[in-house]
Amino acid sequence: MAGFLIHTIVLAIAIWATANIVPGVTIASWTALAVAALVLGIVNAVIRPILAILTFPITVLTLGLFYLVVNGLAFALAAALVPGFQIAGWGAAILGALLTSVISWFIGIFVKRD
Repeated sequence: MAGFLIHTIVLAIAIWATANIVPGVTIASWTALAVAALVLGIVNAVIRPILAILTFPITVLTLGLFYLVVNGLAFALAAALVPGFQIAGWGAAILGALLTSVISWFIGIFVKRD
């Protein structure tokens, strides 16, 4: 349970940083940020693997670049489900997903998850 909480906090920090860097990603409140972190964690755990399997042939054809679109789609889906978390377009969704992944990976290096 503590690992889930730590992962959600790291994801919330990454989303907050992404909203401050990427112009098309906006968060209305701290509550929206917390809910967005929870929803994005669930989307990444459940829906993104299904999308990755379904889009595997095109991902292979594009040498893995289509996986960026899959990540952007998962990020945009989380934004569509959470009021107060908005994405301006596909470019912002793909860049936001990429930046959120990199920031959470970097923070995860320094945070011990049991």
